[in-house]
Parts: sequence; structure tokens; C-alpha cells
Amino acid sequence: MPGAGKSLVSKVAERMGYPVVMMGDIIREETKKRGLLSTPENMGAIMLKLRAEEGSAAVARRCISKIEGAKSKIVLVDGLRSLDELEEFRRHFERFVLIAIYASSETRFRRLFRRGRSDDPQGWATFHERDMRELSVGLGNTIVLADHLIMNEGARTETEKKILSVLKRVIENE
Repeated sequence: MPGAGKSLVSKVAERMGYPVVMMGDIIREETKKRGLLSTPENMGAIMLKLRAEEGSAAVARRCISKIEGAKSKIVLVDGLRSLDELEEFRRHFERFVLIAIYASSETRFRRLFRRGRSDDPQGWATFHERDMRELSVGLGNTIVLADHLIMNEGARTETEKKILSVLKRVIENE
């Protein structure tokens, strides 16, 4: 979910030397291409519009060439949101491991509000609306089916250790 710690997982993977493909970048690029500001409302609308226009795995399909272009056996994909996206990746990549990171609503809201990115919510109502939009495309189902789940309620260093442990296990099994 937004603010759970996906970017922290990405940072740990990058420090380990692995490339990261961010699915949110696809939405940001498309929002800009359509001449819209990167607000939570616009990006949410574009996320839903892309899926309506190109199918529920549209964002995943757009990421595949970026993943293949990374020229690395291991690539972290940040931001998978639906079972259709998961299936799309698993059709294209022999071994695709899904890692979910979880934090409570209150923790996630505080993080997003402090982060202050243009697409972050300015209030609880916008935050809740974004959560509902994310859940409507199937994000909850992907969390439930994750191969690994990392709880992110404690100190950042504690969570980084958990992430490093999970990533090392995944890589060792590669």
C-alpha cells in the first residue's frame, strides 16, 4: 500500500547492486504525457484509465521492456498492484518472487504526509480515497499471495535488516 515502505525495499536492493523498475514511473510518465499535473487525483485517474484502455496488466506490460533492458538476472520491480500484473510478470519471467511490505494505515499516512511528494495526500480523506482506489485494482490480493511479507512498523534500521534478510534468501534461491 502507499507509504508501506516499497521505496525502502528498492533502496536496499540498489545498495546491493540490483536495478529497480518502478511501476509508478509508468503512471507518472503517462500523466505528464497527457499534460496533467502529478496530483494524487490525476495519477489515480491515469492509473485507472490505463487499465481501462489497455487491460488490467497494462502497467506491467509497459515495464517488461524496462526489466529486460536492465541486463541483470535479478531486477526488483517496485509497485505491483494486481493479480493480473503478477500473472503478466510470471508469464514473461521464469522466476518472479513477490515480496510485500506492510504498515498500518496510521503509519503509512504519517509517512506520506511527511514525504510531501506531489502525489502524496494532503489529508486523511485523500489518503483514504487513494487506499480504496489501490484496493479496487486488487492490491490486497497481491499482498495476501506474496511469497514473503515484511512488517514495517518499527525503526528504519530494523526494517532494513528484515528487507536485506528477505532479499538475500530470494537471491540465494535464484
